[in-house]
Amino acid sequence: MAIYGKSLLIAAASLAMATATARAQESVKIGLILPMTGGQASTGKQIDNAIKLYMSQKGDTVAGKKIEVILKDDGAVPDNTKRAAQELIVNDKVSFIAGFGVTPAALAAAPLATEAKIPEIVMAAGTSIITERSPYIVRTSFTLAQSSTIIGDWAAKNGIKKVATLTSDYAPGNDALNFFKERFTAGGGQVVEEVKVPLANPDFAPFLQRMKDSSPDAMFVFVPAGQGGNFMKQYAERGLTNIKVIGPGAVMDGRDGRRSS
Repeated sequence: MAIYGKSLLIAAASLAMATATARAQESVKIGLILPMTGGQASTGKQIDNAIKLYMSQKGDTVAGKKIEVILKDDGAVPDNTKRAAQELIVNDKVSFIAGFGVTPAALAAAPLATEAKIPEIVMAAGTSIITERSPYIVRTSFTLAQSSTIIGDWAAKNGIKKVATLTSDYAPGNDALNFFKERFTAGGGQVVEEVKVPLANPDFAPFLQRMKDSSPDAMFVFVPAGQGGNFMKQYAERGLTNIKVIGPGAVMDGRDGRRSS
């Protein structure tokens, strides 16, 4: 499902939860923490716009309670996320916190949700372990395990025998790699090259040369939203267009409807 449709469903679920947890209040405050600036900004803006659209269509009152959304920009920087969550919980007295465009942001807020005993609603970040970090976390988006295993099954069943992998070296990238590799090799496929690239400002050129030298049928790629355009540009410049690119979707820029992690 595209991020617009999914975010609308998330907004609906969030509003329902808010009214259930704050019956005695005149209004329900939602702390929304999203990357509105920086490399992950497209993810934050899509979620924010989807919530605004839903509320413009359905109204900002549920069961007699006024819904107030307080948006904080964390730029997908965990320290910013933690600071924003503290401000929302302590100063703004929100009923719960929501958003979280990337995994490190969701994890940074987890201890605060536990301490304050308020729900943390994860709308985008997709690493499997997130929901294990606090009993107050619920995820309404997806996991990379779900999307990566599907690609592994598809590749093995559609004539792809050899794959080289290129993934960002952090938790979502590791999830994507491990779940893809498990299903692809179980289906008879072979991973002939495995490369992990730095998360911050990667130069893909030297890694792409390793991909080319391994002569795979396809490359399995996971990079965060915002890096996909640069990756595809370097992929084309190095003459790799005869090698298929497969992955869970984040290689595409978030503005094309994919999510970050």
